[in-house]
Amino acid sequence: DLSSSWTATSNFPLRCGASKLCVTEAMICEVAESLGHNLFLNWMFLNLMAVMTAFVGSGYSFYRLYWNPSYELWKHKSNPKFPRPENVRTEILLTLKCISLSTVFPALTLYLAAQGKAAGFCGWGGHSLLWHVGSWLILVCVTDFYEWAYHYAGHQIPYLWAGHKSHHRFYNPTPFAVIADEAFDQIVRSAPMLAGVIFPINMDVLFLTFTMFLYGYGIYLHCGYEFSWPDAHHPVINTSFQHYLHHAEGAVGKPRHTGFFVKLWDKLVDGDSTAEFYKAGNCKCAKCSGARGERSPEAWQKVEKPDYSPLLKPSFYFEALFGSAAEKAK
Repeated sequence: DLSSSWTATSNFPLRCGASKLCVTEAMICEVAESLGHNLFLNWMFLNLMAVMTAFVGSGYSFYRLYWNPSYELWKHKSNPKFPRPENVRTEILLTLKCISLSTVFPALTLYLAAQGKAAGFCGWGGHSLLWHVGSWLILVCVTDFYEWAYHYAGHQIPYLWAGHKSHHRFYNPTPFAVIADEAFDQIVRSAPMLAGVIFPINMDVLFLTFTMFLYGYGIYLHCGYEFSWPDAHHPVINTSFQHYLHHAEGAVGKPRHTGFFVKLWDKLVDGDSTAEFYKAGNCKCAKCSGARGERSPEAWQKVEKPDYSPLLKPSFYFEALFGSAAEKAK
């Protein structure tokens, strides 16, 4: 009896097991209960949360890695050069635009859930901890393949590349480049958030996976620096060096390192250029570059360290959006 599997809390129906009560204190459910019947308010709330998440995560990482870099940090940088402030500004502006797009499907998911038209549920939903862990692992694996497949197609199909190539203007990316895409790319990439409409999945797990886990790993991939573990030559994990190489080398017909979490998909289509460079003795990762003596104190002294303080000035962004006074006077 379907009617027995729904328990109403205020005006938000929660998908539960037939013999168990829902846990109504779940975070996403509280939002849906308050705003669920207003799609626009849902979207606005998610925009606010996304901006906070993006700029706390990306902003803190940028500050630690780029604002006042040290020699010890620089030795681990994939590209020895630092990007210009204007490039970072473009990353930030595109991120703000894409946040407004990437929250459309999540807002729709919450809205439909509030109408009782989504398969997602709140709380335990009558399932065990093992079931929730398993469903989370399936979500991560399926999303990883989906992200790779669409990204791979974006480098093989000229029509898709026309929209994706904008992301590759950031050949030396920073943590602000995670979702610095064009509109179509970002909408397609956020489509897995509709999983809560189609499949029975914990809504809190779904939202936290995308806002914290996936975006957090995206910060690592775009940070421009490499860890000692996993290093660029890890056989399974897709590291920040692979993604830097993807930004620097990727082009239409050249889908190099289009994976997200793992290298498996790229290896299946011969897209692992790190292995090719390593075999040829020409690997550019920070570890191999250091072994060749290319990350010496003398080399560090020659590196230009940009002043990123203009990024804190609103006028710097107004100039990009509306043009400078000098340009208007022409």
